[in-house]
Amino acid sequence: MDLVAAEAGRALHAGDPLGALRRVALRGDPVALALRGIAMAQLGELGRARELLRRASRAFGTGKPLARARCLAAEAEVALATRDLAWPARVLPEVLRVLAAHGDRENAAHARVLQIRRLLLLGRLDEAEGALAALGPGTASARAAAGAALVALEIAVRRGRAGAARAALATAREAAARSGLGALRAEVEQAGRALALPAARLLVAGGVRPLTLAEVEAVLASADLVVDGCRRAARRGNRAVALARRPVLFALLCGLAAAWPGEASRQVLIEQAFGARRTNPSHRARLRVEIGRLRRELRPLSEVRATAGGFALAPGRGVVRLLAPPIESPGAAILALLADGESWSTSALALALGSSRRTVQRALGLLKGAEQVRSVGRGRSLRWLSAPVAGFATSLLLPGADVPG
Repeated sequence: MDLVAAEAGRALHAGDPLGALRRVALRGDPVALALRGIAMAQLGELGRARELLRRASRAFGTGKPLARARCLAAEAEVALATRDLAWPARVLPEVLRVLAAHGDRENAAHARVLQIRRLLLLGRLDEAEGALAALGPGTASARAAAGAALVALEIAVRRGRAGAARAALATAREAAARSGLGALRAEVEQAGRALALPAARLLVAGGVRPLTLAEVEAVLASADLVVDGCRRAARRGNRAVALARRPVLFALLCGLAAAWPGEASRQVLIEQAFGARRTNPSHRARLRVEIGRLRRELRPLSEVRATAGGFALAPGRGVVRLLAPPIESPGAAILALLADGESWSTSALALALGSSRRTVQRALGLLKGAEQVRSVGRGRSLRWLSAPVAGFATSLLLPGADVPG
């Protein structure tokens, strides 16, 4: 690398993209293209950045595999920022192989953090946590260490572990300070605000009480029966029953928890679980079947007893606590994804939510009608945006949050 390009690289490392562009803006060689691409990414021009990085990787070709791998890693980071969740999965394994073969530990660690970030966006917490553990405590640079700590912070928030989240935040702050990058320090501080925002709502008789992450952790650690609407599960202490894939059973459980210590009428349960306003014998028969299934699922935690007017939870000891997401909206998961301020395509939202494009399109249409989201572009370039929703932590709303314990 020549002297001018080296100076541009130092400017980028110091967070001065305009200084880097002043040095290489008129050059068209592969090194300059890569530096210009990174500068444009730092300035937020992600489409232009991706184009320049793609041109640089093609120009380096197979003759310079290390330089090409670095360009591909940078392009993968831009792809994640634009929420193209499919592209990094195809390229990062080969990038990691090349970087490791050439001893580039810093960029290899950064590429692994990118892989984990993609898993988090897809809601695959178990895989992300395993990959983070494999990354090891010592990373090659302060930047990579801060990235790994931010990933650990998000996993802890999604798991509802306030203590682990605070420890990860402290590690991220220390690593960001060592890096000397102002943008990285700002990113860490923004991520840390989630610890002070409401992470859930506790539905109690006569009202609703917002809870911070630490308060949510205390509720989940109690000996009470907790119906967790953030993770769609029931739990008592370390024992948990996941119902994320059983929406009817979870709707019945929420109806029973809301009515506790009293009973939930059959009419109310049928309306909540089946969406039927007028009941008939088939609804009542189906209710009996689904209540039987719920009894089997809850057997380690609580009984479900039939009463004269309906059904009631009988936890045996303690009380029943009902946790709900910090906002009540049919499109809450979509709003949580859009709340990061990035633009998302419909296909990326469908991939992250594990849903069909058509289902996501219908939900986006409703949210747009309520002026909660906005769209930019048309056709294949259509993207969805939402201003960050102030006043609540979005992480617990995201899909795929596995039940701890």
